[in-house]
Amino acid sequence: MSALDGRYAQASLGTERSVGARRHGRGSLAGLWRLHRVDTATAGDFDGCRLAATRALARGLTGPEGQIIMTALPNIQVDQFHMPGQDGFAKVPSRHKPRVLLLYGSLRSRSFSRLVVEECACLLAAMGAETRIYDPTGLPLPDSEDAEHPKVQALREGVMWSEAQVWCSPERHGAMTGIMKAQIDWIPLSLGAVRPTQGKTLAVMQVCGGSQSFNVVNHLRVLGRWMRMLTIPNQSSVPKAFLEFDDNDRMKPSPYYNRIVDVMEELMKFTLLTRDNNPYLLDRYSERVESAEQLMARVNQADI
Repeated sequence: MSALDGRYAQASLGTERSVGARRHGRGSLAGLWRLHRVDTATAGDFDGCRLAATRALARGLTGPEGQIIMTALPNIQVDQFHMPGQDGFAKVPSRHKPRVLLLYGSLRSRSFSRLVVEECACLLAAMGAETRIYDPTGLPLPDSEDAEHPKVQALREGVMWSEAQVWCSPERHGAMTGIMKAQIDWIPLSLGAVRPTQGKTLAVMQVCGGSQSFNVVNHLRVLGRWMRMLTIPNQSSVPKAFLEFDDNDRMKPSPYYNRIVDVMEELMKFTLLTRDNNPYLLDRYSERVESAEQLMARVNQADI
């Protein structure tokens, strides 16, 4: 037994010299991270405990280090407990153009949320993306038609196709428009075994008829989290949008335009960073446990 094995084996037996055991009780999570270094009598050895955890996982949570972890985490299912590491990330990046779906929230003939989205599409194309703009004209209210409606199917197909999305809505009565919300409400959290939006990157934007506001982007962020999307930190709010476009419906040079460039640039970077790593980033302990339990239930049922 190595010196390290000896130190942690002694600690795992619940020695009263352990500061974590005295303060937090044996087997507690706080006690785990405050295990006593027997050789130096120093409490709070975070590096030593992390090293023990790493070595324990490398040997399958066996030996003294594994005893410490499993004593402190009795609810853990050992076979489903993974330590995150660099090896899980993709080694070779995809070479296809990032696929971006853009949604807007107004049906006006001169819709400023649509004009902003069109500017975004131009910028994204220049940055190397493939884009689609969904037209919400004719989309029924949620639950007023079934999901086989052509406009609903077109929306869902675009969501499945996309790796990133841009949502832009006008502010109406302090919130996003019903048109914007209806589009998001038609997007399900799951379609069979597929989660159409989970792990995809999202940029949120709004246009204002008056002074600058952030009500809509704040609401859109809540929805993005609810849809399990990775909403980028940057955002855009364009005040008095009717002043920001010329007679050809192109956005004029301004700090607001520059912010939109920033947002699209950031969206592209986050998309390129995460799109190949979604399977690893979205791999969850709770779902691994549930899947294992479901498999066991099916096997036991088959045996009956």
